[in-house]
Amino acid sequence: MKKLLSLTLLLTSIVLSAQDTEEATPEKTFTLSGSVDAYYQTNLTSTDQAIFGDDNDAFQSFGTSFANETGFALGMANIIASYESGKVGAVADLAFGPKGDDATGGYNINQLYAYWNVSEGTTLTMGRFNTYLGYEVISPTGNFNYSTSYLFSSGPFSHVGIKADFTLSDDFSLMLAVMNPTDVNNNLTGDYGFGAQLGYAGQYLNFYYDSGVVLGYEIDYTGGFDVSDSFFLGINAAYNDNDGSGFYGAALYPQYGINEALSIGVRGEYYGLHYETGDDDTVLGATLSANYKVDNLTIIPEVRLDSWNEDTYFNNDLEPTKSLGVFTLAAIYAF
Repeated sequence: MKKLLSLTLLLTSIVLSAQDTEEATPEKTFTLSGSVDAYYQTNLTSTDQAIFGDDNDAFQSFGTSFANETGFALGMANIIASYESGKVGAVADLAFGPKGDDATGGYNINQLYAYWNVSEGTTLTMGRFNTYLGYEVISPTGNFNYSTSYLFSSGPFSHVGIKADFTLSDDFSLMLAVMNPTDVNNNLTGDYGFGAQLGYAGQYLNFYYDSGVVLGYEIDYTGGFDVSDSFFLGINAAYNDNDGSGFYGAALYPQYGINEALSIGVRGEYYGLHYETGDDDTVLGATLSANYKVDNLTIIPEVRLDSWNEDTYFNNDLEPTKSLGVFTLAAIYAF
């Protein structure tokens, strides 16, 4: 009953905001875009050889999504088709390859939704859409660093449901959503998730809740500031709890543009897993990346070092160690 009431209230607010205006023949627009990426990765503090585990050989990686193989490896092919006619439109965002499989959880569908621009300041969207929580995104073209953070990998990737976006003023925005539990295409439990986002001048306070079937609840802040024409500081912080266990953390993204072609940036992240027992596992990570652009191609050399509070990795002698250092060279082409 609660989910039906929430959905009814959401739809009612959309309908009431609609304005009856006469329109000429709607303009129709079709666009096709996307990206292709691949990378090379080598461990600086350990062997590149896959290490035998309980089930299969596994590459040592940071435990974050994507870019988790050594040697030359494939990223993903991302193809985005969008069509708009007047106030309505649709987007089909497909992802293929190892990174795409990690992100989509099946069907090779990253996003698939239809939308209605009910009024100048109100949009209704239904289908599968990428998450509104967090600083980083699935597509490598939207991130400065090639490897992804623990906060990104722990939080939601995508949602299936209905959401309403409101432009309240030049600075304020609001989003409300009713969805399947996060990262679930098919709802087999009868449970639903609820989401909200309040934005102000490029700063966003995000909230997600389900009954505990996936995440429980998460509060997230995402934002950034143009310190100068060349220097930008991005910020992300989050706290999650699901029946006493979950994750928390914060990350800073200082980025400096040297010229139109070259930028350098650092991601510093502190991340922790908390448990009912009160014993936390924590990690401190530092990632130094450069972005060099040649037309539509971006080349990213990257060095990353993560250090946990407990032995998590193996060194060159295959002895347990708390830290892992990695060098990555990625190539991303956007079209």
